[in-house]
Amino acid sequence: MIDSTFDVRVYSIERRERANGYTYKVVWKVGTKKHSKTYSTKALADARRSDLLTAVKRGEPFSLETGLPISHSSKAAETNWYDFALDFVDKTWPHSSGNTRKNLAKAMTTATVALLRTTPQFEAVFVRTALREWAFNTKRRTNPDEPIPDDVRVVLDWVQRNTLPMSAWEKTEKVDAVVTALGTLLDGTAAAASSVTRNRRIMNLAMEYAVRHGILRSNPLPKGKGKGEGGGAPKVAQAIDKRSLLNQEQVAALLDWIGRRPRHAAVYQAFFATLCYAGLRPEEAVALRVADAYLPEPGAVDEDGEPVWGEFVVHEAQPEVGSQWTDTGDPHEQRYLKGRADGDTRTVPIHPDLVALLRTVVERHKLGPADLLFPGERKGGMLAGSVFRRLWDKARKAVLAPHEYESPAGRRVYDCRHICLTAWLNEGIPPAQVAAWAGNSVPVLLAIYARCIGGRQSDYLKRIVGIRYVSAA
Repeated sequence: MIDSTFDVRVYSIERRERANGYTYKVVWKVGTKKHSKTYSTKALADARRSDLLTAVKRGEPFSLETGLPISHSSKAAETNWYDFALDFVDKTWPHSSGNTRKNLAKAMTTATVALLRTTPQFEAVFVRTALREWAFNTKRRTNPDEPIPDDVRVVLDWVQRNTLPMSAWEKTEKVDAVVTALGTLLDGTAAAASSVTRNRRIMNLAMEYAVRHGILRSNPLPKGKGKGEGGGAPKVAQAIDKRSLLNQEQVAALLDWIGRRPRHAAVYQAFFATLCYAGLRPEEAVALRVADAYLPEPGAVDEDGEPVWGEFVVHEAQPEVGSQWTDTGDPHEQRYLKGRADGDTRTVPIHPDLVALLRTVVERHKLGPADLLFPGERKGGMLAGSVFRRLWDKARKAVLAPHEYESPAGRRVYDCRHICLTAWLNEGIPPAQVAAWAGNSVPVLLAIYARCIGGRQSDYLKRIVGIRYVSAA
């Protein structure tokens, strides 16, 4: 039940003169807050005042939020946002991937904090952690074997009592407050456009869920493409930043540095080389088994005397999302290939030099066909994303010049894939073939990498030199 009171006082109708006649204002007080409604005729004002007095005489409680008798309240006024958010998360949880669950929890946490009646008396970070890691994690909240800690329960109970009803979404100022929060980081700076778009998409799904269940009459979120108040999410740039690409000499130096580290060097060197020279996504590379790679014997040559290339058969990805977000409790979640049908595969060529690196890993670690091609440092485990990201950062810091290290050049591990695909396109390999190896569609491939294709302008200019142009004279 929403917060209500019996402390209600209904005042006399106020008549106000206007240029074109009179208006009639009904004023009443619920608790300490005054409410009013203006009508064009005295009959309408009398009818409204009569309804309010009748409710008072019946002993009906009035909503502190809307100022109306409980019987007049909409379903939105009777539904607490926090309770609705929990229900929405629980309904979507079984059909969502680990990353989707995590992003959903983040968006719901931000919206809930923006819809609190008062500022929490608890530490802000702790409130957000309690919401994100417990309230909006269906697996943990409903697990009888892992009860919610007492201090977390206290925070969540306070949030439940102090969250506005769904009718807050019918007020423009509250919608604007939530939209602003979804696009702002904790330090007050603007969030990345991709994060804003993702949060807006999640919140739109929640609003549509509320409309389908009769809680809201319509989706209150602003439409449109503009930034700021009343606009949609900012546009997300598809094309990669050309500054994020390393040149081949830098890549070779980074791989050499990684290959000389004291522990697990061959595995990490081969892993990063696979990203840089075969264009696999990190979550695809960590899921590879030895049987997924055809690795020709050393010295094998084809009928032309050229070294024989190997081949990957890529058929799954295992993104690292955290054990609390997966059904199995493992940090990685087994998924099919991105953008492809369940069970689909793709083949990717393996350069002979990379074949040699991979064979070194297989032989040094005595790997069988069913073993992971890039075993983690813990026996039987996968490579940990936090570890290989930290190693890549150390390699950049050790190899690159200070100004290069501070630049976007190769800052993310995923940039290794961008380096590979860009190199293939710049070598003149048809986009359709690159897309097939990369696991992209041709339109997406060109949208992402078109700005980074270069080095052939002189050839193109020679091709068009014979075109005759008509003089403007």
